[in-house]
Amino acid sequence: MVVYLKDFLLNIFLIFSPLVFYPYIKRAQNNIILYKSFLYLFFALAIITTMFFPISVNGLTYDLRSIPLVVGSLYGGPVVSLLLFGTLVLCRFLLGNAHQWFYIVSILPTVFVVLLAVRSFSHLKLYQKMLVAVMLCTFMKLIIFISFLAYTQSLHLFTDNLLENIRTYLIQGIIIALYVYLIELVNRYFRLEEEVFKGEKARIVSDMAASVAHEIRNPLTAVKGFIQLLADPDIHEEKRRFFQKICLDELNRAERIISDYLSIAKPDLEIVERMNLNEEISQISSILVTYANYNNVQIDLILSQDDEVYMMGDKYKFRQALINIGKNAIEAMHNGGLLEIKVSKENGWASITISDTGVGMTTSQINRLGTPYYSTKEKGTGLGTMVSFQIIKKMQGKIDITSKLGKGTQFILRFPSV
Repeated sequence: MVVYLKDFLLNIFLIFSPLVFYPYIKRAQNNIILYKSFLYLFFALAIITTMFFPISVNGLTYDLRSIPLVVGSLYGGPVVSLLLFGTLVLCRFLLGNAHQWFYIVSILPTVFVVLLAVRSFSHLKLYQKMLVAVMLCTFMKLIIFISFLAYTQSLHLFTDNLLENIRTYLIQGIIIALYVYLIELVNRYFRLEEEVFKGEKARIVSDMAASVAHEIRNPLTAVKGFIQLLADPDIHEEKRRFFQKICLDELNRAERIISDYLSIAKPDLEIVERMNLNEEISQISSILVTYANYNNVQIDLILSQDDEVYMMGDKYKFRQALINIGKNAIEAMHNGGLLEIKVSKENGWASITISDTGVGMTTSQINRLGTPYYSTKEKGTGLGTMVSFQIIKKMQGKIDITSKLGKGTQFILRFPSV
């Protein structure tokens, strides 16, 4: 056994060489012609190289060509199988081996058995695939070898060294079983990768649906509140027109949100313009006031004394982001409280500070803010905050969050001033 161990190891190296390239071949499986061409090429090379480096055991010459032949046939299908058998016969002819026509006749039963196995191989379980591969490989060697020795009247070479021959077949069976197991391991990885990819696409669709619902709820809540105020018969006409304008603005914002999510593949800002931050924050405060009153929250608005606080951005998306943050701050004050919104200008930055007196957050909660499906609210999705953070960052804004449990949370948003 020690004498021909090095020859066995060389054969093993040669037959396992296609396995190195198999993950790359597998990625071409959508192009069936290219995929099968690669399979044939690599397994044919393995067959040819093993035939050039045979193993001599007590007067008998072996090689492990049957392993790449069987494995390539089972995973390549009927066409690849026939091509591999053809390559085997051609290579044997080029090597000048004797009794070529008898070899072709003796190999025909193996061809039919392999083609029959190929039809149902892909539907088998792992252990069944390993067992089928071992049986086919053993059957092929026995039929061809015994038939050839009987024809040449050398059958005693097989029976005289029966124990050694059985050991050789056992080693061959272990190798092909391991080969099939490793291929199935790679196939399983690709199946899992595909399932993860499909699951990710389904999750994105789910995220979008939940996010749309979340975003549209904000303007609809404001419209609902102002419509209730408009029902008051004693309301001043100027206020009525103001409330109507806000309702229309919020309905337009809802329409834009729907358009944004229908074209989610376009994350860039659409209308970048110069915005007066005092005016924008006043508008946002007016939208939030009805929701704040409903939750027994007072809004304290502190505008900058410097009227020249300007920034560049998409004002509709800017409102969407800040209304989300303000609404979350209001919801964090379960028993009422104070929401302070402050505008300032410092060192070339336009700053907006949003402070609440709510339940507060831990450091780990702050770090997870802005990720999908994470929310400190019982029925929250976290998608509104995620969209808000993305909008702020698109406007080259910076977000600083500080919070203490039971004390409240402070958001400081900084944008380049223009």
